[in-house]
Amino acid sequence: KIEEEKKTFSRRSFLKITSISGGGMLIGFSWLMGLQPNEAFASPFNPNEQGAAEFNGYIQIMGDNKIKIFCPNPEFGQNVMTSLPMLIAEELDVDWKNCIVEQAPYDVKLYKRQFTGGSNSIRQAWKELRSVGASARELLLLAAANSWKVPQSELNTKMGIIFHTKSGKSATYGELATEASKLTVPQNVVLKNNSDFTILGNPQKNVEGLKIVSGKPLFTLDYHQEGMLIAMAQHPPAFGLKLKSFNANEVLKQPGIKEVFSIKVLDDTFEKAIFDTRTFNELVIIVGNTTWEVLSAKKKLKATWEPILETKEVVNIFGNKREEIIPAGLESTDSQYAKMIQESKKPGKLLRKDGNPELAFQQAHEILERTYTAPFLAHNTMEPISCFANVTLDKAEFVAPIQAPDFIAPTIAARLGIPKENIEIQLARMGGGFGRRAYGHYMVEAGIISQKIKAPVKLIYTREDDMTYGIYRPMYSVTYRAAIDANKKLTALHVKGGGLPESPVHENRFPAGAVDNYLAESWAIPTNLTIGAFRAPRSNFIASAEQSFLDELAETLEKDPIDFRIELLQKAKVNPVGKNNEYNADRYIGVLEMVKEKSDWKNLKLTNKKYGVAAYFCHQSYAAHVVELSLNDGTPVVEKVTTAIDCGVVVNPEGAKNMIEGAVVDGVGNCLFGALTIKNGKPEQQNFDQYRMIRHNEAPKKIDIHFIKNDIDPTGLGEPPFPPVFAAVANALYKAAGKRFYNQPFQKDLEA
Repeated sequence: KIEEEKKTFSRRSFLKITSISGGGMLIGFSWLMGLQPNEAFASPFNPNEQGAAEFNGYIQIMGDNKIKIFCPNPEFGQNVMTSLPMLIAEELDVDWKNCIVEQAPYDVKLYKRQFTGGSNSIRQAWKELRSVGASARELLLLAAANSWKVPQSELNTKMGIIFHTKSGKSATYGELATEASKLTVPQNVVLKNNSDFTILGNPQKNVEGLKIVSGKPLFTLDYHQEGMLIAMAQHPPAFGLKLKSFNANEVLKQPGIKEVFSIKVLDDTFEKAIFDTRTFNELVIIVGNTTWEVLSAKKKLKATWEPILETKEVVNIFGNKREEIIPAGLESTDSQYAKMIQESKKPGKLLRKDGNPELAFQQAHEILERTYTAPFLAHNTMEPISCFANVTLDKAEFVAPIQAPDFIAPTIAARLGIPKENIEIQLARMGGGFGRRAYGHYMVEAGIISQKIKAPVKLIYTREDDMTYGIYRPMYSVTYRAAIDANKKLTALHVKGGGLPESPVHENRFPAGAVDNYLAESWAIPTNLTIGAFRAPRSNFIASAEQSFLDELAETLEKDPIDFRIELLQKAKVNPVGKNNEYNADRYIGVLEMVKEKSDWKNLKLTNKKYGVAAYFCHQSYAAHVVELSLNDGTPVVEKVTTAIDCGVVVNPEGAKNMIEGAVVDGVGNCLFGALTIKNGKPEQQNFDQYRMIRHNEAPKKIDIHFIKNDIDPTGLGEPPFPPVFAAVANALYKAAGKRFYNQPFQKDLEA
């Protein structure tokens, strides 16, 4: 269908178009918050000036017909720097080869929300950024019509050129840009039919690919400024401890060391927001000339630590305040698991109840009950945390790898006493994010250090610092129960799950809505370990447990595992139970049918191959995997993964496949090996010699990816392929090893 955006804005509130030297046009657009007007975001500039990169959210059309597009969202490997500009270029109708893409800085005046996470980037930008390109094209067409004295309806565009077939006239966008800059912005913008796309839906290479493989300086660790000092922090050796005192005498004697002092990251009275953390609020800071000098001197620091007291803290999550408990004590993994077992036996918090599950279980001929667990996981991004800061009297400049700059900016402003509008952030490319870099405490730390020493500074975490500082995936446990009658029919399902410090249960997702008698409960245990968003939060565990249980349930009911899932979904489609079901049963069935076909499931069952299936819905998308593996001296070898995805329109198939491949490899590694264990408050794994990551030779030998083709607006993709990988591996391992796997990481049970 043709979509028409009917928006009425003033010329200044919608676009700001400025004549620039050599001919050209600058277009800005505030898109993330539903096209909200903004009067002050753009200003004239010269494209030859170095400062041009300070603008974001706009198109620059130059006299030579080159098109510069700035990507507002931070980039950490999911390819938004390619896919978001593609939306603009498509509707602008230009040659993608003539487009130059740059990362925009954080702009407090233009954007209300610059955030990469939650698989939201494309979904939120789908219409808005296309409208940017379509509006610019309309202005250029109008400029040509006025210049040639012809009706605009007789004009067409192709690859950045405007044509008038009747007269034979043509002109590039660059030739018309100056005239277009004098015109009034169109109020109605018509977007292309999906069938007319020439850029979207076609594979495009990563715009920064060459820079990455050739080692160009893209990351904060690469950044250098004249006069910059290096800082490192020493935090308590265990969760549940805090700084008591320190002796810096030996540190200050070391070569190149400038200062040693302690800082408090957040004031005691500060009300935390969603991505604020007080993991270790008091740190000892060492500042010196070089990384090696500071790293060496840090070993000479003598500090003493004391136990924390139990505290309660209010967290403000988008206006909704909740109280969090930070318990005292030094926790250990064994005691944490024991607490979870004990808590799971108590009455849980009721989340959803359909029918009469209690009666169904009382009358059951057979009850299948299984419990699944998972440990803390560290994000372990390939690039450890770092941040550059230069804070002066009334201004703060940062170069930072941050997923959510607008969420940390108010915290920085409050802590440093600097107006938010005076905070400048250059968004460095991130060497991985996965939720870890949504938490910007390291920016606050770097800002405090720079403000105190009155000099520019780069704060660097070692791998050990990064791995022991927190922001982990929570520990989880969930129990599934199924009531089965004498005819091998499922009559009720009960899920009860919790963790430290949250429950993983999504009560309105499948199989809710597909079972007449359904009960969902939750529980939670406070912890002083800091947890946070981890790729596909909560879903990354509950999908594993749910899909493993459904596989075992299908076997108990003597049904094919894919057919059993489809049978349940057909019920949810035709006669759904309840009214709050989050998923679309048709789309869910679609990925299961596709993965069944593409994996050659029918013939696969006739072979001796060991295989497993899983499917899941999250972030508005649907993913299904069939994993084939073998065991080599007790070690799993993933031979092939067949994947089916329904994420609506696929903007960039190459980038999309890369994300899915990464999710599959990440999922295989985490479910087989991933675990962070705690002993007396101290993480036992502090580097990659102890924390087991997947290795190159352990990655799947083949990943075969297929997309459901439809015209549904794009939904999430960075996270949805990740959760079902765990269960697909577990279900394949069952066939290979002859036993079910309930506790992650699975390699531990394999070796038992």
